[in-house]
Amino acid sequence: MKFRLGVRLSFVAAIFMSALALSPARAAVVVQIDKSSQRMAVSIDGATRYSWPVSTGRSGYGTPSGVFRPQSMHRRYFSRKYYSSPMPHAIFFYYGFAIHGTTDIKRLGGRASHGCVRLHPSHAAALFALVQRNGQRNTRIEIN
Repeated sequence: MKFRLGVRLSFVAAIFMSALALSPARAAVVVQIDKSSQRMAVSIDGATRYSWPVSTGRSGYGTPSGVFRPQSMHRRYFSRKYYSSPMPHAIFFYYGFAIHGTTDIKRLGGRASHGCVRLHPSHAAALFALVQRNGQRNTRIEIN
């Protein structure tokens, strides 16, 4: 009886370890947004991979500061509050605030939004894919 139980436990452990070995590695993704320089730096496992211009909240529409995790992600989203404005590759991090693509690329690098963090559409797509691949739990958004 003890032998059978030991064999079963070993078998279960082997299956569990095999599943871990087959699962894709997940990296730590850190998104740092500096409101004073209007820049975003994206690091993966401590190595900076991207540095992009952004637009955060203009006067009267602040972007929240702090440390956040993605709450939800939407490849296609339209603002319910601001005239159904497109918010492609939206990563919501705090109530209605999101990081998302914009067509108003000429204003990137300056404060222009209603509080969201706007990115070039290709940068938003790259960030969205990165967060999706590595997981929301493995992503930290730091805004200061």
